[in-house]
Amino acid sequence: MPINPLLCDIESGMCELPDSTATSGKESDTPARESVSVIYYTDPICSTCWGIEPQLRKLELEYGHHIKVDYRMGGLLPDWSYNSGGISKPSDVASHWDEVSRYYDMPIDGDVWLEDPLDSSYPASIAFKAAQLQGDTNALSFLRVLREMVFLQKKNIANWENLVLAARNVGLDVDQFTTDYQGRAQALFRQDLALARQLGVRGFPTLFFMDQQGKPEKVYGYKPYPVFEHALRKQLPTVTKAAINTSWQHLFTHYPTLTSREFAELAGTDRKQADAYLQQLTDDGQLSKLTTKNGILWIREQTLPGQEAVAAR
Repeated sequence: MPINPLLCDIESGMCELPDSTATSGKESDTPARESVSVIYYTDPICSTCWGIEPQLRKLELEYGHHIKVDYRMGGLLPDWSYNSGGISKPSDVASHWDEVSRYYDMPIDGDVWLEDPLDSSYPASIAFKAAQLQGDTNALSFLRVLREMVFLQKKNIANWENLVLAARNVGLDVDQFTTDYQGRAQALFRQDLALARQLGVRGFPTLFFMDQQGKPEKVYGYKPYPVFEHALRKQLPTVTKAAINTSWQHLFTHYPTLTSREFAELAGTDRKQADAYLQQLTDDGQLSKLTTKNGILWIREQTLPGQEAVAAR
C-alpha cells in the first residue's frame, strides 16, 4: 500500500514520505567537533514530532551543553495530489490525529482538518526558515507556537495571517520575516529538501547524532527517552548529564508552555499526579491553561512588547 505522509504509523512512530527514492548517505565534509551535532528532520504538522517534544526537551535540559540541534524541514505535505493509506482528503486526518494524541499522551485536536484544513505544510516550513534567519532561539519559539496553533488551537498555519501572528508573538521583526519568507527562506527550504534526499530521510521525526568524524547514529520515529540518550552517549562517551532543576518555577521559566506529559517527564513526577498539581497552580493564579478535547496546555505568561495572546483562554 502506498505511504501517506499524514498517516503516521503509531507503533513504529514514523510519519513517512510517499514514494521516497532517497538513499542512505551522510555529509562528507562535516568538520570535527568536541560536542555532538544533531540534524533533526521534522515538519510543523508532523504529529509524531509533537509526540517526542517531552523527550527532546529533557535532552536539551540534561545535555544541552553537549549538543547542537540543527532543525531541518522535510516537507511532509506538499499538497493533496495523492490518495493513499486511506487518506485522500483533509477530513480523513481528523480521527487519525485524535488517535495519535491519545497514544502519545500529547494534546492534539484533529478537528482543524474539519474546520480549517491546511492545503500544504510548505508555507509553515518556509516560515520557519525565515525565522531561523533571526536566530535559533527565536526560530524554536516560533516553531513551538506554530505547533500549538495547529495541534491545540485548530488554526490553519498555511495561512499567511497566522504565520505573521506567530512571528509577532515570539518577537520577530515582522517586516524582515516577510522579506525573508519571500526570498532567502525559499532557497533554504529547498536546501533542506535536498539534504534530506542525500541523507536518506524517509519520514519524520528523523535525528542524526553526528560524532566528531561526521558519522551518524540515526534515531527515527517515536522512541522513549533512553534511546535518544543512548545515541548521544554512543557518539560522545564522555558526555556528562546536568541535573535538572525540577521546580515548576524553573521549568516554566525555561519553557513558558508545557503539556501535562512534558511536565511529568521533566519534573520526574508521576504522570497521573501532574494534572492535579498543575491544576492547583492554576487555581492559585500561578498558571493559566488551554483546554482541548484531548488534553491541556499549561501556560506561564511571558509577554513581549506588542505581543498578542497566542492561546485562547
